[in-house]
Amino acid sequence: MTRRFRTEPEAAAELGDAAVWYESQRTGLGLELIAAVDATIERIGRWSQAAPHVHGVPRELSVHKAPVGSFPCGVAYLETPDSIRILAFAHDRREPGYWHTRLTK
Repeated sequence: MTRRFRTEPEAAAELGDAAVWYESQRTGLGLELIAAVDATIERIGRWSQAAPHVHGVPRELSVHKAPVGSFPCGVAYLETPDSIRILAFAHDRREPGYWHTRLTK
């Protein structure tokens, strides 16, 4: 069974903001980020359990964070029986766990 991806609105906004910021640093870098995120999401779709479990989240919740290529960020997601909820496109070193409140939505 193939599960659908569902991206939280806050996560979509984060990705958009990050792409704009990277693009302002170097032309084409924002597009490289988007391509790396797409590849990460494809890997998640194939091997959802391969990414590490997120520290600080109860183990009974299947929450993982997959790294995004060479960028200092990851895709945080929650597995449910019928979908994969993308909770955040989170920077690796800024405000860890800020997105944990999105688990209760």
